[in-house]
Amino acid sequence: MNLATHDPVAARPNAAPPAVPSFLKSEAPADLDTVIRRALKPKVIAIDHGEYPADLLHEIGAAGAYRHHLSSQNPAGMDIAAAIDDMDRISAECMSTGFMTWCQDAVAWYVENSDNQHLKDTVLPKLASGELLGGTALSNPMKYFAGIEDILLHAKETADGFIVNGQLPWISNLGESHVFGSIFRVEGDNPRDVMALVHTDTPGFEFRQLAEFCGMEGTGTYALFFKDVFIPKNEIIADPVGPFLQRIKAGFVLLQAGMATGVIEGCIRLCEDVEPRLGHINAYLDDRPDELREALEDTRALVRELATDVHNPDPAYFRQVLELRLAGSELALRAANSAMLHTGANGYLVDAPAQRKLREAYFVAIVTPAIKHLRKEIEGLID
Repeated sequence: MNLATHDPVAARPNAAPPAVPSFLKSEAPADLDTVIRRALKPKVIAIDHGEYPADLLHEIGAAGAYRHHLSSQNPAGMDIAAAIDDMDRISAECMSTGFMTWCQDAVAWYVENSDNQHLKDTVLPKLASGELLGGTALSNPMKYFAGIEDILLHAKETADGFIVNGQLPWISNLGESHVFGSIFRVEGDNPRDVMALVHTDTPGFEFRQLAEFCGMEGTGTYALFFKDVFIPKNEIIADPVGPFLQRIKAGFVLLQAGMATGVIEGCIRLCEDVEPRLGHINAYLDDRPDELREALEDTRALVRELATDVHNPDPAYFRQVLELRLAGSELALRAANSAMLHTGANGYLVDAPAQRKLREAYFVAIVTPAIKHLRKEIEGLID
């Protein structure tokens, strides 16, 4: 994880977004497969050990991975399936990077679906291109709306904005001059929930590294602290947030499928790689690579089907999305367990791909919405 700590004393209310790295200005953007092979693959272990790969994330954006799902930014129109496919290919190599891709996609999804033309004009093109990086801080609000925990950010309304206080744990894909979407509870005469885009350089805002994780360390994950942070009304994504969440929730959850399918693909490849040497004995194991691949392709086919109707308001459709997300988590756990068993003792070595995939699969299963959260939501939608 990036060990830098934000200095609120040096914060600037209108800090410029980070410049595009010079290598992107001097060369034509590479296609995504080239970026994965040339820039991501050599950095996987460093990322797993805590290096936040900002330059790599810029390159992924320049390759077009962050714009497929944004109708206003993609020449071909909204293509959720293409966004998930790119995330799948990235996650097969490194799911930490696949997760950060989802974070970037999610914050852009919020702005794309908002009614805030100011943000659409000034911020969205930079998010879509990867010039500006950002994250999503909706884990706590999602649990709040599901009745799992209380909302952690509270605000007072002023004539021209909101003053926000509170703390959030473990928000990812952040650093200096980043942005993220966040929801807070407005107190006072007109109580309601409001969503805003927050800049990490805003006065009163601070992020700190308070934990060290066994995996996903290079994802720019921090605890966030709001002390009288002023959010102007031109940074508001939705007020009130309820109707907006109905528009974005299916896309928010469905986009995560690319993390699961990518991990599963990576695990299957590990199993296939050892077949020439260990196939004679691995034949006695469950969840063989051909079985897993059949299940994976069925999952990918359902992803493509659901991606064509992502604004469908029918609760039955959203239940299908949740069930797909749950099935992806469960299959990722099966595939990662299989990869460990198929690779044997070699999979248990420090920095072995199999044990990294095992940690990644558990992350798919616990990141919001986690398996237990998904099952609760699905139960609530059953007739």
